[in-house]
Amino acid sequence: MINLIKRIHKQALIFLILIAAVTTIIAALAEIADWRKLPHSVLIGGLLGLVNLKGLAWGLKDFATLHRPSGKLVFWSMVRFFILALILIILAILKLIDFFGILIGFTVVFALIIKEGLRAVKESSGKSSSDEVKQSFEPPDK
Repeated sequence: MINLIKRIHKQALIFLILIAAVTTIIAALAEIADWRKLPHSVLIGGLLGLVNLKGLAWGLKDFATLHRPSGKLVFWSMVRFFILALILIILAILKLIDFFGILIGFTVVFALIIKEGLRAVKESSGKSSSDEVKQSFEPPDK
């Protein structure tokens, strides 16, 4: 699981920097009023998503050993949620972020989590089960 998180972190940092650069160019060319907030917001949203993923992995480490949710897991999940919400609210009140930039950053991290998760499942399932899945999607012969 640690390798999965490291791969997500590496890819996310690359993609976030690239997307922040692209949004800077697009926003400057489109003459958006607050175009300077957009790339920073993409980076902030992505970094908050990565920190949230790390906190989730840290909290679920105990869940994997106990096989049931504990009060500690629920408590720290709520604390993590409130800290994330507090950071976003403070940045929004100070008008330092753009909503669409935050959304883009979160979406990049979410897409990478899905992509790497599917890749890990595919690697662990082996060839035989993937052949069975292919056959289940093929129409039956007449």
